[in-house]
Amino acid sequence: MYDFLEKNAMYIVLLIALIIWIGLFLYMFRLDSRIKKLEKEKKPE
Repeated sequence: MYDFLEKNAMYIVLLIALIIWIGLFLYMFRLDSRIKKLEKEKKPE
């Protein structure tokens, strides 16, 4: 197991960074859709 981690450390770091970026983009997309929904509800005043 340690040998695998030692040889593929760069790929593991890249994979973790990719997972974090995907999570951030999904969070921002959901937040944007919620804000648009709230703006639609508030607009007809």
